[in-house]
Amino acid sequence: MKLLHVLFVAAALGALSPASALADTLYIDPAAPGWVHALAAAALYSHIGGGLVGLVSGAAALVFRKGSRLHRAAGVVFVVAMTVMAGVAAPVSVMMGDRVNVLAALFTLYLLATAVVTVRRRADGVGLFERGAFVAALALAATTWTFIVLAMNSPTGTLDGAPPMAFFIFGVITPMAAALDLNMILRRGVAGARRIARHLWRMCFGLFIASGSLFLGQMQVFPEPMREIIFLAPPAFAPLVALIYWLVRVRLRPGRPAPQAA
Repeated sequence: MKLLHVLFVAAALGALSPASALADTLYIDPAAPGWVHALAAAALYSHIGGGLVGLVSGAAALVFRKGSRLHRAAGVVFVVAMTVMAGVAAPVSVMMGDRVNVLAALFTLYLLATAVVTVRRRADGVGLFERGAFVAALALAATTWTFIVLAMNSPTGTLDGAPPMAFFIFGVITPMAAALDLNMILRRGVAGARRIARHLWRMCFGLFIASGSLFLGQMQVFPEPMREIIFLAPPAFAPLVALIYWLVRVRLRPGRPAPQAA
């Protein structure tokens, strides 16, 4: 339990500065009732705090020995924190008319849920959840490409101020996720190295969404001398580097037991 306390306290303290810097991104009419301002502040701090806790705990989970008590503890914190982050971001982004972040939040929730169930469920079967996840991934893929077409055909070449390129990463990864879901359903489950790989890439990509959102999407919260791609790109893409490393390691050690659920 000490690890959980350290992760939460460290990220909660770190959340104070970014949350203050981002306060103007969630504009509330000054004439709105006090409870509206309080709700907006709670949502903002929950989202940013959850993201920072997710970054710290996700990094810890990658470092700790897979299947160990520390790895499982960090994984639990990661899943809870990222669920809070994405769960707040989805409805708030809908209200703000920010469709890129709506997709990012919903896809993050999908990744977390499927990653956890992958190591919770028996390896030799699929159920209603897996079929529902496949449908959800298909829906996200169709929605993403609809947004891309709308942005490309818009007079301004954007959608909600975002260019088509802002949607392309989801336009690639969501169909891939749906295809992998379908492959698992047709195989009647996933086991061994494939099972570990499915868990790893979904957890790591969820961590990448958080790291990319902070280091590349919110450069303004960092000291001005650091607001350069050369400084912020490495931590943003570190989860993908870790993902490649672990996937290669898993494939080279196919007999390695599956990690415990986060």
